Amino acid sequence: MIHQMDTEPTRPETVTPETPLETLNLNWRERDLPEHLRTKHVHRLHPYLGKFIPQLVEVFLRKFFRAGQTVMDPFCGSGTTLVQANELGIHAVGYDVSAFNVMLCRAKTTRYHLEQMQKEVLDVLEKVHRRTCSQDATQLSLMMEQQDTIYDTDGFSTSEYLQRWYAPQALRELLTYRDIVKQGDYEYKDLLYVILSRSARSARLTTHYDLDFPKQPVTAPYWCHKHRRVCEPTLEAFKFLKRYSIDTIHRVRQYALVRTDAEVVISHADSRTAQFPPVDGVITSPPYVGLIDYHEQHAYAYHLLGLRDLRDCEIGAAANGASEKARQQYVQDIATVFQRILKCTPSGAPLVVVANDRHNLYGRIAEMVGVRVEAVLHRHVNRRTGRRSSEFYESIFIWRSP
Repeated sequence: MIHQMDTEPTRPETVTPETPLETLNLNWRERDLPEHLRTKHVHRLHPYLGKFIPQLVEVFLRKFFRAGQTVMDPFCGSGTTLVQANELGIHAVGYDVSAFNVMLCRAKTTRYHLEQMQKEVLDVLEKVHRRTCSQDATQLSLMMEQQDTIYDTDGFSTSEYLQRWYAPQALRELLTYRDIVKQGDYEYKDLLYVILSRSARSARLTTHYDLDFPKQPVTAPYWCHKHRRVCEPTLEAFKFLKRYSIDTIHRVRQYALVRTDAEVVISHADSRTAQFPPVDGVITSPPYVGLIDYHEQHAYAYHLLGLRDLRDCEIGAAANGASEKARQQYVQDIATVFQRILKCTPSGAPLVVVANDRHNLYGRIAEMVGVRVEAVLHRHVNRRTGRRSSEFYESIFIWRSP
């Protein structure tokens, strides 16, 4: 077990295969690693709870991999490992049971024709504006009364969730955007749907300071802890569609400046049963037991887009809690994934696992899998995006294939 030295935090770009693990100091402070670096380019295409920061991934990619090799992330989540691997010319394969996560990863890692990407993003935005924002009051009132008829073609518009969490005008704008993309001849639909999803997250009838897991809709003015004033519920979505369209174009263009020709392959699959290709190692952050509902945090996207909901297949599902029975099942499930990974990695391959192991499960998992434990590092996560008040620590388990 390595407790990091009281030295200056490690600069990821300085790490090489020869850098000793015991010299790494991963306890970055805000002044060492400000938010705009932790959420650089496509890493902030859409908020995502429970992801590790790209600089942490970069450290271990530089330490254990070289250009032309292949890294796997069997729980790829928002795609941090995949994006960072591509930056360094390392091929990447990722798996996730969440359809939203797979869509987000593909949107981040697609190689775009930049002019075509920008044209499509602005084209959808302009069409939504023409159809929803240029109506006079009489026309708008009439169309709102007809809303159920206008958007009743596929069943998702009448979702109780959507009716409950969105003001009528906001819902109309979101559904209009969705239908324009669905019916249009667009090449980059995953990216457009991510813009829609990010806008839907912000346009819900919830407080500005509780966008992660709001408990109930807010339909009256409220005291906002984020802005320190009385705020009004969100009634429309177009301002978010416009803001995130512009931001997305900028971020995709930023990533285009640093991405390489390395291949990225993403599969919507359960890693307990998926067929893995040969890889040179793993960098991953598995789901935590009983902590985050990885489908529910993006419920708006599932209802808007009709994505396939496989929450029953989540490992460590929040709905199952963290009882002894749930922890035992979690250990078995994670061990199953890594036992299968060993079959596609060479002897001595690095397996880097980042986890908040508050239940001390990963020692048992390592024994069950039969890996060689090279080191266990601990880092203090003292700055995170989102509204958090508690101290948070995570462990980095460095394993080797036998």
